[in-house]
Amino acid sequence: MTPPPLARVPWTSVLLLAALGAGTVRARRRLRSIPVLPPTPPAAAGVPRAAGWRLLTARGIEPDAATFLAACAYAEGEGLRVLDLLPADLPAERALGLLRLVDPARYRQDRLAAGRGAGFAVLATEEVLARAGVDPGGPRPDPVELLALTRRLKEYAADATGLAIAPGLSCGGLGEPAGPARAAELRAQGLPPGALAAAQLGGLALLAGVAVRQGRWGAAAAGLYWLQTSLVLGGRRSPLRPAGLGRATAARPVRALGAGLRTAAAAGRDTPSDGTVEAARAAAYQEDLAAGVDRFLEPRRADCPWCGSDRLTVRVRVPDLLQGKPGRFTLERCEECRHVFQNPRLSPEGLEFYYRDFYDGRGGEGTGIVFGTQGAAYRGRAEMLLPHADPASWLDVGTGHGHFCNAAREVWPRTRFDGLDMGDGVREAERRGWVETGYLGQFPEFASKLAGQYEVVSMYHYLEHTREPLAELDAAATVLAPGGFLAIELPDPQSRMARLIGPLWLPWFQPQHQHLMPAANLREALADRGFTVVAEEHGPAHQGNDFFGAVALAATRLSPDPDRPWGPGPTPRARLLAHAVRVVALPCFAAAVALDTVRTAAARRTDGGNAYRMLARKDTP
Repeated sequence: MTPPPLARVPWTSVLLLAALGAGTVRARRRLRSIPVLPPTPPAAAGVPRAAGWRLLTARGIEPDAATFLAACAYAEGEGLRVLDLLPADLPAERALGLLRLVDPARYRQDRLAAGRGAGFAVLATEEVLARAGVDPGGPRPDPVELLALTRRLKEYAADATGLAIAPGLSCGGLGEPAGPARAAELRAQGLPPGALAAAQLGGLALLAGVAVRQGRWGAAAAGLYWLQTSLVLGGRRSPLRPAGLGRATAARPVRALGAGLRTAAAAGRDTPSDGTVEAARAAAYQEDLAAGVDRFLEPRRADCPWCGSDRLTVRVRVPDLLQGKPGRFTLERCEECRHVFQNPRLSPEGLEFYYRDFYDGRGGEGTGIVFGTQGAAYRGRAEMLLPHADPASWLDVGTGHGHFCNAAREVWPRTRFDGLDMGDGVREAERRGWVETGYLGQFPEFASKLAGQYEVVSMYHYLEHTREPLAELDAAATVLAPGGFLAIELPDPQSRMARLIGPLWLPWFQPQHQHLMPAANLREALADRGFTVVAEEHGPAHQGNDFFGAVALAATRLSPDPDRPWGPGPTPRARLLAHAVRVVALPCFAAAVALDTVRTAAARRTDGGNAYRMLARKDTP
């Protein structure tokens, strides 16, 4: 029997062709949306004011006065405080890489977007530089340092950072980075060089395979990839004029293969950037570990901390899958009220040990990147209040670095946002302007000082981290003004995925999560404190990371970071194993993303996610 026509369609090639075509169109659209500075300041601007502005350039880049003045005039006219300047002869692959990362039409408005640029010249106000702790009179940076600086400055000008092409600016012969230089530039942008190199090599292998095995469709996909550089950057109307565009196009597959191999090799040789700091950190951990980790656990309790029942069963036992620190932790469930809690729980000293280098220090950058991707969730939390209030004051408890407050300003631009946290990140949030006032310490300690001062108090994924969640609710009742609102979001321990994935369910989040309470328990506790629940959401609060988180935790379990200062020390074998696990995990991560997409759609439709939100009003006495 002749197979139906659809059975003979080379779907791999068709999908690759569609993806490459969409990427090409998107890159051209993004390129056309980048503004181009006039060669001289517009006459309407009069004499531009250079006072208050500083232009930071990489070594070897020499902008002329006209470019500087035109950039100042454009930034002032647009209300920008940071402006990354793209040289007109920006190398082809650098340009394509930037267009993959940045949508210029949305870049400024996205308050959580990572700061991106070309790494050649950045214009910034002296006020922003001062708040960011940048000395404009210091040594001139290299492209790697300038890329990292651009990321930092965007945090201090969250809605006032832009991009522009400067026709009078040249890259000065600085071409495409390769090997260690490319790996360093990727790290400076908060991107994993090893994983990206593996993905690039895997994509090239796939293209080569379809070109050989799938006839004209495969050849078309490979050809589109080959010509993509010229299709995006070529033509008389292109605002960029990369040097040697024809040669770059002709040699693209070969150059991409070489760049991927060299970057992968460089990533495999990654070492901590500051050996002195890492050595001191490792020595501190080894001193802590010498006394053992059992001392970080308090005696096991025999009853439920929520309702007092002694009907307890073990829910899950797991090691530290987040950082790979020594220790094993147990979550027990009360069979009376279904409250899940860590038993035995960590002592305050244990919490300090296991939190260390997660949100700040060694792990601070990675955690910040993750938080920076949660814009949709932050807006959903902020919008939950829209039908109920128009608050003038809002205290975000457990604010971290203030990511929620920064994003929520899009929804509540006239609201004063303050933040409270135990970590030093709250001070950084204050310096960035993401919160007006940052309180450093425990919430119950501030309750009497802040009594009745706020119209909204929020606790987003905070209560589960606390030792005494009922005391935290008491503090919220004290701090809120009568008629004020308490907004809470928590993992849902009754989620079906908790049973399906078991110890690899990310919201167990051991050893940090101390309590996971069902929604019914929280409603009852709020009622006891004079609150009325006015809204509750489950599906919209779902965090689409069940399968992705499981793969990540499994990968960490199989091959912890060889450079972790609490580990036995890096060896060539450990580095090779870590690199191999990352490569093998790539298709697993891709499958997990697809499964999480389906799971999220189902959660939204059935209102049965892995988390829930609750909004409660403090009743007037």
